[in-house]
Amino acid sequence: MAFSQKFFEASKFVGSVSDSRKLHACLVSTGFDSSVFLRNHLLHMYSNWGSIPDVVRVFEEIENPNVFSWNTMIAGLCDSGLLREARHLFDEMPDRDCVSWNSMMSGYFQNGQSEETLKVFILMSRESCCDPDQFSFSCALKACASLQLLELGLQLHCFAKKFDFLEGEYVELSVLDMYVKCGATSLAKQVFDRLSNRSLFCWNSMIFGYGKADYFGLAFDLFTRMPERDAISWNTMISLCSQHGFGFQTISLFVDMCNQGFMADSVSYSSVLSACASILDIEWGRHLHARVVRSESVLDVFVGSSLINMYAKCGKLGTAKMVFENLPEKNVFCWTSLIKGLAQFGFEEEAMVLFKKMRDVPLSSDQRTLATLLGVCSSRKDVYLGTQFHSYAVKIGFEFDVPVANSLITMYSKCKSVENAKLVFNLMPSRDVISWTAMITAFSQIGDVENASACFDKMPERNVVTWNSLLAAYVQNGFWEEGLKTYVMMLEDEGVQPDWITYSTIFGACADSAMLRLGKQIIARAAKIGLDSDVSVANGIITMYSRCGQIEDALMVFDSMRDRDLISWNAMITGYAQNGQGRKAVQMFDSMISSGVFPDHISYVGVLSGCSHSGLVSEGKYYFDSITRCHGIDPNPEHFACMVDLLGRAGLLEDARKMIDAMPIQPSVDVWGAMLSACRIHGNTKLAELAGKHLIELDPVDSGNYVLLAKTYADAGKLDGVLEIRKTMRERGVRKNPGCSWIEAGNKVHVFTADDTDHPQINDVYATLEEVTKRLEDTCDYVSKKSSSVSHGYHSEKLAVAFGLMSLPSWMPIHIMKNIRICTDCHDFIKLVSHVTMRKLVVRDANRFHHFSDGSCSCGDYW
Repeated sequence: MAFSQKFFEASKFVGSVSDSRKLHACLVSTGFDSSVFLRNHLLHMYSNWGSIPDVVRVFEEIENPNVFSWNTMIAGLCDSGLLREARHLFDEMPDRDCVSWNSMMSGYFQNGQSEETLKVFILMSRESCCDPDQFSFSCALKACASLQLLELGLQLHCFAKKFDFLEGEYVELSVLDMYVKCGATSLAKQVFDRLSNRSLFCWNSMIFGYGKADYFGLAFDLFTRMPERDAISWNTMISLCSQHGFGFQTISLFVDMCNQGFMADSVSYSSVLSACASILDIEWGRHLHARVVRSESVLDVFVGSSLINMYAKCGKLGTAKMVFENLPEKNVFCWTSLIKGLAQFGFEEEAMVLFKKMRDVPLSSDQRTLATLLGVCSSRKDVYLGTQFHSYAVKIGFEFDVPVANSLITMYSKCKSVENAKLVFNLMPSRDVISWTAMITAFSQIGDVENASACFDKMPERNVVTWNSLLAAYVQNGFWEEGLKTYVMMLEDEGVQPDWITYSTIFGACADSAMLRLGKQIIARAAKIGLDSDVSVANGIITMYSRCGQIEDALMVFDSMRDRDLISWNAMITGYAQNGQGRKAVQMFDSMISSGVFPDHISYVGVLSGCSHSGLVSEGKYYFDSITRCHGIDPNPEHFACMVDLLGRAGLLEDARKMIDAMPIQPSVDVWGAMLSACRIHGNTKLAELAGKHLIELDPVDSGNYVLLAKTYADAGKLDGVLEIRKTMRERGVRKNPGCSWIEAGNKVHVFTADDTDHPQINDVYATLEEVTKRLEDTCDYVSKKSSSVSHGYHSEKLAVAFGLMSLPSWMPIHIMKNIRICTDCHDFIKLVSHVTMRKLVVRDANRFHHFSDGSCSCGDYW
């Protein structure tokens, strides 16, 4: 016993395998080597040093190994990863105790074989004569957590409760950890609340669980209630803040951690640098970089990759490259961050070169690398290069990875190759919400609203982005009513809250369909949830008011905005132009320049359109010349179309012709259309024939071009020309688009066509119209020009005016929409109606607004 005591004390000071062998030799020399007790100590010593050959030799020399001998041998083999040998030995054991089973379970779990861990536990429960202990349950629960087997974990929890193993805190901690890792946050909270003495591990696990389940508020509340914190607590909370997009709060937590004496590590720095990247805070990022350089002798690869990501997202590509070059070790994230930064700021060729270098390292691309490169192909609309990356994804086995497949769908759809996008989508073994949304967007971009809707209906789950995609599909393709119905359905989905994109899109639908009353209701709802002050939403409201003829209300919204962007100014400039207030459009443009906001091509289209609609020839010429001279913008066909329209309406047809001849780009349909309209106004059939010829060549299916040219011939008395145009239309199968007008009354939109017979109140409408027409003929010497093609001879806007007079109260302005340009007769008719009835009428035709009041129009008869 004395020697055994000395041997045990000596084994504590063994510092290597060599020392263990010397002690072993000493034991042999004393003759006590036959002692099983001492040989077990030798087994334990060799096992701790991982010297498996020595362990095996000692074990084989024991004549009658006891259970401790077997257990030590199994533990040693498991620690060295020799699981097959350990299991063989385990199966040969004559007798096993609880430690034997636990050693085998622990060995499997530590070596990543959680399924085998559970199999051993089940075997132990069914066939063993010894019951599981706390360690057995803990090990099995960890295996359930690793495999996300919540149902089995619940059974083990009940099993442990049945055998009173929950009295020990060790098992309850494992239960808590299992529920957290399986995502069962409510069950984890129940266990947490029952714990009388909560360790730091419990608090940290619960915070992590809340964060994993996206309950950030609960996680932060628990963090604030912690009696004490360690580095893991701070890092967990900082990481959650960063992941949920709370950049400023992340930095604040980091400062608090440092002030309380905790040292930042690579996890802390990586999280805070990610937060700096998300809020583009380059100054704090540089400060953290300096701290890392002062405190660390070698830059950690994870911190280094976060620095590259931060500098790249903030546009400091030179610094990002410098950090990248100086990193002693580079991982995939380093390469991907720099590639993404280069691509984001337009250096797409350099991004491709860097990818080639990455392949030469060699370093395997991951999903983020491929998704980034496919994004480059999308922005360039380069389907050829995108197809090559698709082949590369197939080669390295990532073609079915969800982020990669989603990027492929987006790339193909932006390159107008929807069939390939659909093929990728159909081959995906699993899809997420982004996959479905990308496919809806793909169908929407080619105008296939039917398939977009069908795709939406098949989705297993939806979020606000999905709803917005379907909403945009309807609105952008002119299906305003379906878009508004989709918005109502979206409000009924309890799990979805409309965002600023929703309201920006739906206001576009209200603007296009001129549903002012419904638009005001939606404004009230946006204000209720605090989104009316969002810049993009406010821009949508301005556009809606402008396109519904409520330019004063649009100005009120504009003036109330605390922050305005270029789109805000453009919306007001374009609104004034559309509503015939050209001088105010010019004033708004000048105010924008004075406030330091630089115009873009849309700004110039708005101001030139305003000049055109108001006959401001000299102002229009000045602003057209300033496009390139002052702001370096190359004029596009829209700018030239505005100038041709401006010059043509002013009677300067030869100047307009010279401008077309001098254009550095091919004249578009809009340019020749403006020329043809001007020729009709001034009766120049020669130039009209030239413009019409070019129009029909560029767009042979648009009936409006033929009709406008035919009317020009008719006005000039050239009936042969009219007959020739009609003959050409018949031969080419071109049909005139029927004119229609609509008006909102009684929470309903009423649509009228020429010689309408379908409206339920059509008889009353005709009676009112006849009465008004007779009144104009008696008091204003009005002579009605009835069309010979219809029985009554009334255009749709006249029917809409009559319906408005009989349906709307006298104090309410009458707002009418028309899908084509208003004719001269109807324009004169509505002017006189506004005089004799003392009503305000607003008509929006295909080109602009007409505000009628007291016998005059806002266009000044210049349209």
